[in-house]
Amino acid sequence: MKKYQIVEISENYNHAGSKATQDIAEIADQLGYQRIIVRMNTTKKTKLAKVKRQIGYRKDWANCLKTVEDNSVILLQHPFHYPQLTREKTLSELKKNKHVKFICLVHDVEELRAFRYNDYYKGEYDFMLQIADVLIVHNDAMKQYFVKQGISEKKIVTLKIFDYLQNGLVKNRPHFERSITVAGNLDTEKCGYIGQLGQLESVQVKLYGMNYDENMNQYKNVHYFGSFPSDKIPEKLTGGFGLVWDGTGIDGCSGESGQYLRYNNPHKLSLYLSSGLPVIIWKKAAEANLVETYGAGICVDSLKELCLIFEIMDESAYNKYAEAAQRLSNDLRNGQFGRNALLSAEDILGL
Repeated sequence: MKKYQIVEISENYNHAGSKATQDIAEIADQLGYQRIIVRMNTTKKTKLAKVKRQIGYRKDWANCLKTVEDNSVILLQHPFHYPQLTREKTLSELKKNKHVKFICLVHDVEELRAFRYNDYYKGEYDFMLQIADVLIVHNDAMKQYFVKQGISEKKIVTLKIFDYLQNGLVKNRPHFERSITVAGNLDTEKCGYIGQLGQLESVQVKLYGMNYDENMNQYKNVHYFGSFPSDKIPEKLTGGFGLVWDGTGIDGCSGESGQYLRYNNPHKLSLYLSSGLPVIIWKKAAEANLVETYGAGICVDSLKELCLIFEIMDESAYNKYAEAAQRLSNDLRNGQFGRNALLSAEDILGL
């Protein structure tokens, strides 16, 4: 049985936010999934550019229909982020006429994330459920969400955590320091909690990423180190804890983006742990259980708890967390979780 994967490429495909999809594609490569490329040939917004873009999509999907053999398996990464002419028609024809089976790996459920949910993403979600033979979802919390939507548990695989592919092993164990690191989008309007980190006066805060707010310079405990590509940032993470948090404030993860942590696998968790950095995570986050199971960090209800936690922490206690993170990092750097999930999906399909 032939195995394929649809890989969506765009002009800005190499930004850090796409690393999760790139890593899944690379892991699928290793398992023998042949790539079929669907390319956004321009991101311009003129009417002519939009027409050219859809003509390109139509050609790519026509090639897909021609290339895929009968009784094959196709891996899709959900959601597709751009409307594409003939996509749904092609995938439906493959399922009906060529008896193709679909493994759908879910990156985001926009209905749960709420602030990005619209008619386009609703249509994407409904179509995914219509064609999927197996769903790969983030974790048990997200699995239960799909079960409540009427999806059989027998066709759901949990990823557990996204991998973060890197070459080789972590060279050095992170050193002990009473600090937290935030790597990612630093927009204080989108992520209100970032603007409040200066209140944790006894906790050193290290920030990496785009959209840094210069107003944060007023806080003596906050330090900005710049923005780096996804393959360069791991070497910058040399000590303390990575922070897995979201929402409007430091007293729990409130707001739509904060509440999404109850269901999703934040990619920054993968970044920190794959770099050997232990983490601080919201106690009610879906991934808090994984962090506790591996002993790779500390779960808290409020970031204000860190002042006391760090006050009594010594190097020996920190090293236990760092050693656990380093053990987990080896699997994350090598794609073990994605590989296991895809193999489990294949087992369900009887491959």
